[in-house]
This record gives sequence, structure tokens and C-alpha cells, in this order.
Amino acid sequence: MRYFILAGEASGDLHASNLMDALKKQDQTAEFVGLGGDKMREAGCRLLQDYRQMAYMGVIAVLANLNKIKENFRIAEQGLLAEKPDVLILIDYPSFNLKIGQYCKQYLPQTKIVYYIPPKIWAWKTYRVHEIARVSDLILGIFPFEPAFYAKYGYKCEYVGNPTMDAINQFVNEELVNKELVKSPIIALLPGSRKGEIKNCLPKMLAAAREVRKQLISQFPNLQIVVTAAPGIDDAFYQPYLQGEKITRDTYALVRQATAAVVNSGTATLETALLGCPQTAVYRIVCSRWLGWIRPFVFKIPFFTLVNIIPAREVIKELIAYNFTTKNIVVELTRLLTDEAYRQQMLAGYNEIRSILGDHSAATTAAKRIVSMHSLR
Repeated sequence: MRYFILAGEASGDLHASNLMDALKKQDQTAEFVGLGGDKMREAGCRLLQDYRQMAYMGVIAVLANLNKIKENFRIAEQGLLAEKPDVLILIDYPSFNLKIGQYCKQYLPQTKIVYYIPPKIWAWKTYRVHEIARVSDLILGIFPFEPAFYAKYGYKCEYVGNPTMDAINQFVNEELVNKELVKSPIIALLPGSRKGEIKNCLPKMLAAAREVRKQLISQFPNLQIVVTAAPGIDDAFYQPYLQGEKITRDTYALVRQATAAVVNSGTATLETALLGCPQTAVYRIVCSRWLGWIRPFVFKIPFFTLVNIIPAREVIKELIAYNFTTKNIVVELTRLLTDEAYRQQMLAGYNEIRSILGDHSAATTAAKRIVSMHSLR
């Protein structure tokens, strides 16, 4: 069978490549074409466009790159018509993928459409549930509460496991450890994967970490501050913010060895939890002073981070919007480094999350379901 895969971000590229490997084991005739990144290419996908030419976030970035965005739509649409795939697989990235899904429904009605890793509409933009259901023949969720969410609206979603859990388990099993980062206590800073996020988050993260290192020098004389660099962003972009701090691209190795972490809210908070590193989450929101008023109308859940959403309780402290200050990060980092009871309580919460997510492979389960769906046509 021929599979057309759309992944518009680094995480989607990773999860798509794992799904491709699983599909090849289930379908010996599998061929892949699509839009994605290096990991998909390495797994055998013929790329029509790189996701780095697609990842535009925010109104200003979108307006500034309208021609490129239109070109990406054209590439995807013409690619679908030329390839006539048996299955179109959409991975998150809803603003782009939903439009391509609608196009496929209209012009290639024989192609089955699978939404693997649907967008987090249970948190916000809930109205998209109907659009997702209309374009999808099969919805494969990665959080155990998603089937119940879709069922409230009369739609079916199947939980296949969590791919982040798969990636962490694979890393731990391979025992990849960055030896240079094991020698002394570490504060890991994960400022995000986009330049805008990094620009808005990293200065406060660094200022707080430096202050904590200064205050706790007698307890942690060799405390290191290490910043993770995002795929596709050169080290030079980070240099103006640094004062001798290290940069690494081995994020999992860093987080696994770190004593504490400050993490820009997103999938990275879940990765940090599954790697067993105590953390606090931060996130910048424009016009944050209005958050208290607009939150009930925009956000449908009481938490922002997956680490708190999955167990439906506070496991880590969220420093979001107006709470995202250098002073608050200093307070939380100090507690993470010095309060052993607090650390152990957080680690117990991490174990609860592992139990909720389960240990079955998301990619393998999804691949089996996709192949069986097509075989029943």
C-alpha cells in the first residue's frame, strides 16, 4: 500500500518515522511519500517538502510567510493527486492537516484518512472535534482520556498508547548517557523548539538558574547550567543569551542526568517526567494579565501541562503567563534542588503517569489498526 504522511513539526517527524517502521513490519508492500523531516526521510519516505518550511506559528509569522504557506498547500494537494495513496496519515498540525484532509475527501474519496495523534482539542478549540471527525475514517489518540472525550460528541477515537512513552523507553533501554554531563549536578533548561519561544523564555530561565547557582553555591559548588538546542536552530542563535553555559542537542541524555529542569510547556514536560527529572513548567502568554478573565472561555481544562493533565492533578508547578517570572522560577528551582520530600512526591506522580499511559507501543498498535482497517475495505 502507498501511504501519504503529513507531519509539520519535529515531534511529528519523529512519531511519523516510528509509525513508518511499524507499518513496514505489518505491510511488506508499504511505500511512503509526504511532507516531513529527516527522520521520515531516513525511514524511507520520499519527501515533497521539509517541515522546516512549514512551521510558522503566530499571526505575524503566518502573515509574513503567506506565499510559502500557500505553496505548501499546493505541494501537498498536487502530491495527493499525483500519488493517489491508499491511506493519508495526518499527524497533529491541525491548521494545515485539516484543510488537506478536506481536500483529500473531496478529490480522492477512495483514500482512507487516518488522524494519528489528533490535536489537543480537549484543551482548547473544542469546536474542531466535528471537523476532525468529518475528515477522518480512523482517529488514533495517544492519551487514554481521548476516547471518552470524542464519545461525548458521538464520535469514535481509539487509544493506541503514547509515542513519547515509546521514545523514552527506547532511549532508556539503549542506555544512552552523555558522560560529560554526569560529573556534577545540573540545571537543565528546555526553552522550546521555535525561535520565538526561545527568545521569550530563555532569558528568564537563565537569569533564574544563575541566581539559584549563586544562592546555593555552598551546597552545590559545581552546579552546571545546560541549555538544550532545538533541531534546525544553530548554536549561534543561543550564544547572545549565554554567559559560559553549555549547549547540548542530546536532550534526553541531559534531562536524565539533570538534578532539576525548567521546561517550556509542551510535550517536553511529559518527556522530562518520563525521564525522571524534577521540573517546573513555564509558558509565556501575550497579554497575560487578562488570562484570569479569558481562561474559562478559551481553555477547557484546569491545567496547561500534560504532566498535570494526564493524572488530573498538580504534579509539577506551572508558572504560566503572569506567574512566569524570574523570581518564581528561583523559588521553585530552589525547592526542587533542596527539598527531598518535594522531589520524591513529584517522582511518585511521574510513576502514576507511567501507569496511566500503559506500556504498549503506540506505533505498533497504530500500524496494526491502520493495516487492518484497509484490509477490510
